[in-house]
Amino acid sequence: MKHYPKTKSLAAFAFAALTSVGAHAGERATPREAQALFEQAVKYMDANGPERAFAAFNDRKGEFVRKDLYVFVIDDKGVYHASGAAPEALVGLTVLNTTDAAGNPLFREMIDRTRVSPEATVRYMWLNRVTNKVEPKVSHVRKHGSYVLGVGYSAPRASADDARAMLERAVALARNEGHATAAARFNDRRGDFVKDDLYVFMVDMDSGRFEAMGMNPALSDTDAVGLRDAAGNALVAEMIAKLQSADEATVDYVWRNPVTNMVESKRSYVRRDGRSLIGVGHYLE
Repeated sequence: MKHYPKTKSLAAFAFAALTSVGAHAGERATPREAQALFEQAVKYMDANGPERAFAAFNDRKGEFVRKDLYVFVIDDKGVYHASGAAPEALVGLTVLNTTDAAGNPLFREMIDRTRVSPEATVRYMWLNRVTNKVEPKVSHVRKHGSYVLGVGYSAPRASADDARAMLERAVALARNEGHATAAARFNDRRGDFVKDDLYVFMVDMDSGRFEAMGMNPALSDTDAVGLRDAAGNALVAEMIAKLQSADEATVDYVWRNPVTNMVESKRSYVRRDGRSLIGVGHYLE
């Protein structure tokens, strides 16, 4: 049984922690915006010390609450000291053994991970009160003395339409500007062909090697045909085989989601452009 301070109920925690913040909470922040706020918060706490930083982070009308982003701070015992989500309900609450929607002890993981390395990224599943859906969430966390400071952002699953739209843009780029230019764009982790759990991959159908792999650009110019999914299926070989007699195809397989860090069912849409395969996939619910 989990124990909470008498003045703080589990119901208050659940409501406050999961409710969106700010007047523009319906606006989703981007990963870049989350990273920027995280870096700003770290610098502020470094320059001003914990107590002054807590006051600033707990100001729901202050500079550390933006769109659906806010700063939180827990100590190494899992006690909240700051949260722009709902400081009146969360500050003083012990959440060390609180789990996410998938049963993972996210706060304990934040503490443990930052004991090994001062800065870490923790992925978990959390209820978004705007969409009323459990969605992947990513938090950047940093050790600061006996505290852990963090900023998290929602990373919703891309849809089939999102994947097809990115594929259309990718194919158009390859045809208009050439495959070398396209490969460089696809491999740019900060570019417009990598977004949350969506990315582009491109394979030379003759050599069977990756020309680009947005999830992990280091795989470029490595063997793709021999790649197998978590169930042992040769997914790229299947894609190439289907495109030998068609301009486009769909392939289902199981793959690790870079946002949730879990192996999930995935569907990829692939196109043949010259002798290259260009594909984008989305993870299935």
